[in-house]
Amino acid sequence: MPRSRAQTRERLLAAALDVFAEEGFGRSTVEQVCERAGFTRGAFYSNFDSLDELFLAMWEQRSQAMLAGIRDAVAGAEATVDDESFDLDQAAARILAAIPVEDRWYRITAEFTAHALRNPDLKSVMAAREAAIQATILPIVDSALARAGRRISDPQALGRALVAVHDGTSVQVLMEPGDPQIVSARTELFLCVLRSFSENNSPSENK
Repeated sequence: MPRSRAQTRERLLAAALDVFAEEGFGRSTVEQVCERAGFTRGAFYSNFDSLDELFLAMWEQRSQAMLAGIRDAVAGAEATVDDESFDLDQAAARILAAIPVEDRWYRITAEFTAHALRNPDLKSVMAAREAAIQATILPIVDSALARAGRRISDPQALGRALVAVHDGTSVQVLMEPGDPQIVSARTELFLCVLRSFSENNSPSENK
């Protein structure tokens, strides 16, 4: 992609984030995004077919950044100790710290999810992308569990459970920002799920 077009695309994405957060996805328009970015409708439609496509590009961008953060968190935890000293609790805390919980992004995604539920084709796209993210995260989590002497017993169930924990606890974190007990409970629940859907590698300890 030419540099100028890439820059235009980035400005549109940044402008859309502000507009969606301020107006709500359902009330936002192409014109508002263009005005915020300082571009014409032509610039918008040379990069995106619709606000739906723009949101999905924004989601993909943020997902990739999140996945990179998770990889770095696990790599950092693994690099500091040997297998016998590896601390799953600390690794889990690092992973959660790499997954941002942001008020405006949560509101935008919640509104877009409601929008997608009314559109079967869009709902399928969302489901496929969620599955792709889970498929990317699971090997990273599997690596951390292996260092802790554990193996995943049901990958699909673990992936769904982790998404459920993230989505549910995100609301709690946002409702009571700054409460350390909420953050601690989020970490503990995450660890509980990891242990519930994994087994110790030592057969004698699984009896």
